[in-house]
Amino acid sequence: MRGGQRLQEDDWIAAEIPVAIHYNGQPHVVMMATPADLEDFVLGFSLSEAVIAGAHELGEVQVHPLLEGIEVAARIPEDRAAAVATRQRNLTGRSSCGLCGTQELEDVVRHPPPVGAGPVIDAAALQRALAALGRAQPVNALTGATHAAAWADPAGTLLAVREDVGRHNALDKLIGAMAAAEIDPQAGFVVVTSRASYEMVQKAATVGITLMAAISAPTALAIHLAASAGLTLVGFARPDGHAVYSHPHRISAPES
Repeated sequence: MRGGQRLQEDDWIAAEIPVAIHYNGQPHVVMMATPADLEDFVLGFSLSEAVIAGAHELGEVQVHPLLEGIEVAARIPEDRAAAVATRQRNLTGRSSCGLCGTQELEDVVRHPPPVGAGPVIDAAALQRALAALGRAQPVNALTGATHAAAWADPAGTLLAVREDVGRHNALDKLIGAMAAAEIDPQAGFVVVTSRASYEMVQKAATVGITLMAAISAPTALAIHLAASAGLTLVGFARPDGHAVYSHPHRISAPES
């Protein structure tokens, strides 16, 4: 129904299917995700979840489409695989949940080491990144069903964008794309089209990102983690302004 008129027409629908990540032949987690950029996804997930310490530790990645979904098989060092086996994250993660499948509290409340100095940006750079992000989401433009995570340089120019039905999946895909392109996580900032939840901040801080801007609200735990990790957390990033919840020194005030 549009404007009081009944119409019948074709529509674009976002895909959401199970994606199973296996390390060294052993299942680790099944995430509900958009089946695109899966090599970026497994690399970013492995980094943001501290499965590996660097991109060089991720070996061959094979993507196997199956009747039930997609299996992504990755090779990591044996000592890393042994550590992963003790974490018991082998349940299903829904598209809205970045922590589903985690069975131990210490695996959930994981505090990354402090991030580095990072750049200082101005409000205009943040606005440029937000405006560009709105035009850089082809899947969402068709479906209205996906989140995006984007990496911008200090001037606000977008260098990489990834989309997914899950906000944390989009961020993992972006982190993977950045690692594959050898982009320095302290040489810019991240903008996400979602709320700033705890796992989003945790993933960003784990890989050394120093500033994250979300278009929606942060949670209390996200603010606490950002403050303790030294990450600048911005919420309600909109065309008419934004709110800074931690470490505001990385955003310079506009001239009056």
